[in-house]
Amino acid sequence: MSGSTDNVETVTANSMMCCTSCGIAEADGILLKNCDDCALTNKMKSDNLEAKVTSVKCCASCGIAEVDDIELKNCDDCDLVRYCSDKCQEDHRPNHEAMCKERAAELRDELLFKQPESSHLGDCPICCVPLSLGTNKFVTYFCCSKLVCNGCTTANMMRQFDERTAFECPFCRQLYAESKEESDGRRKKRCEANDPFALREEGRRHFVDGDYKRAFEYLAKAAELGDVEAHSYLSLLYRGRLGVEKDEGKELYHLEEAAIGGDPSTRHALGCNEGENGRLDRAVKHWIIAAKLGDDESIERLKEGFKFGYVRKEDFASALRGHQAAVNATKSPQREFAEKFMATS
Repeated sequence: MSGSTDNVETVTANSMMCCTSCGIAEADGILLKNCDDCALTNKMKSDNLEAKVTSVKCCASCGIAEVDDIELKNCDDCDLVRYCSDKCQEDHRPNHEAMCKERAAELRDELLFKQPESSHLGDCPICCVPLSLGTNKFVTYFCCSKLVCNGCTTANMMRQFDERTAFECPFCRQLYAESKEESDGRRKKRCEANDPFALREEGRRHFVDGDYKRAFEYLAKAAELGDVEAHSYLSLLYRGRLGVEKDEGKELYHLEEAAIGGDPSTRHALGCNEGENGRLDRAVKHWIIAAKLGDDESIERLKEGFKFGYVRKEDFASALRGHQAAVNATKSPQREFAEKFMATS
């Protein structure tokens, strides 16, 4: 960490007195008092929250204020306190650890239970309508790593048929691969370019084939690059001890990352895990979020919960409205035509 000084004692003497616990300086309504036993430390004595925010920030360990060449850095986990050096952070760890863990858990829950704007699938890149849940509702194109809805895929196919032109990707216009080898080559080429979608698909194929170590390599890289579904597969690897050591902490982390990224099925699974562990309040939160993304299974869980009394009427009603809105948002005349066309073909 930066921000150390050659003469810490001089700066400390000349800088403002600060609370040795939270680092708030004695200014604008903040009154500090000495420790009753040793008179060496100062503690905050004020309920003025506005003053706490506007006052000068200080190192929570040594009390140096953030002035001149003193630069403080927030605690990476909780963001509640600041430190002027690694040494101060290490020295203060025994006093701060419990509060830090509590606040870090609160911040994690705030992120975990925030309603995503849409599912991890996003919108069709052509019609810009949200993609429907379910793998039979869209087509995957490995030439450009895009998911194109059935409506746009069918419209493109019919246009090419009428014009008697070669079949090509509706998004990037690259001609369809003529063989499996050509398709695999395109995907591997995108893997070399660090395309997270292609990396996850390559990992998924190794996963299905039982090559879990290779699957882990691809999936870990895809997850690092932001692919949501890669986190779901990684959680399965850690859960089943497939190519990696069994680790419940990492399993839960990857489940949560997938849920935060908007994967409704993973969110539903998290809710089921919480319910099995007796934390029904957290389970219901997960199912409500998943239901509002269009997940049918979560709606069924909430219906059951309402029947047995652990889901409130207003929460169930809100989830039903959100679920219907999510489903309606994925509909379009073009997709309805495609569904009828595919059913009669």
